Amino acid sequence: MSENHNGVRRLFYRTHLLNAVYTTVLIFFLFQILYFFNPAADRIVISLVVSIAVFVLSFILGIYFSFRKGQSLINRLNEISVGITKLSRGNYDYRISDSEEDEVGVISAEINQLSDKIQKQVQSLQKLANEKAEYAEKVHTAATIEERQRLARDLHDAVSQQLFALNMMSSAALKLFETHPERAKTQIEQVVEMANKAQGEMRALLLHLRPIDLSGEKLHSGIRDLVKELQQKSGIEIQSEINEIPELSRGIEDHLFRLMQEGFANALRHSQATKITIKLDSNQKHIRIHLRDNGVGFDLKQKKKTSYGLKTMQERCDEIGGIFSITSAKGQGTAIDVKVPIEKGDDSDGKSD
Repeated sequence: MSENHNGVRRLFYRTHLLNAVYTTVLIFFLFQILYFFNPAADRIVISLVVSIAVFVLSFILGIYFSFRKGQSLINRLNEISVGITKLSRGNYDYRISDSEEDEVGVISAEINQLSDKIQKQVQSLQKLANEKAEYAEKVHTAATIEERQRLARDLHDAVSQQLFALNMMSSAALKLFETHPERAKTQIEQVVEMANKAQGEMRALLLHLRPIDLSGEKLHSGIRDLVKELQQKSGIEIQSEINEIPELSRGIEDHLFRLMQEGFANALRHSQATKITIKLDSNQKHIRIHLRDNGVGFDLKQKKKTSYGLKTMQERCDEIGGIFSITSAKGQGTAIDVKVPIEKGDDSDGKSD
């Protein structure tokens, strides 16, 4: 940009110079016309008329040329704004067409270069995800042992303790039933509430017991099977729109499938929802997933700091170059949106036209 640091400034200089040249030419012709039709006219009157004409013409020409040049500059800046917006939304293929050699043109070229770099980084991230998927196969046994240990801890820390508390409270309620029926009723209501919470925990843990990969299935088939299983076992209404999507690399499919597992597990464990909506679709550039529940919701700022599940989902999305967003409010449910660029792999690049 240092070589063209006066480009926009020269644009306005040229505009004002053209304005001055055209005004001078018009003044010259105006003098000639006045003297031609009235050679004996008073010079003071002619000077006054010419001064007024110069002012009016300069004003009109200045507005005209400033509008033309200003509109051109505004259009170029608008195109830059559109390019930045598309870049922030994950459209890394968009390029700004400005080819001028001034500051605005240089900024456009640098944004295009940035798009190229981000696109290459996304491809590198997706390639890394594939390599991680291959590496995961080699450490499958260790991962299985670690997952069993984690589930054992969760069972002990959550469900086991809740079942123990249920046993104690139900025994106490049984003893109070004949002497203090109202107190017994209150305790039974607490038992029911605790049992529902334990049931949600168990459903979430059972969801984690599913295979951690797709076992050769396509992503849309795996999610359909997952939804079908949840409908049968959870008792929650699930509305799904699972469309077939283009073939993806194994690493990306595994990451998206596990991300959805985590999203369903969080809904079963924490949301107290009666209805979940899931949508999977794609266009030529992106895979989109939308997961929503009608549960109790939560304070998003506070939950992001403490929720391991949300952090895991964000990390999985980042690893494949995707965009992860979540919206929630107390009493209004939770919505999760995932947008991942479709990888342009080496196989497609190597094919001839």
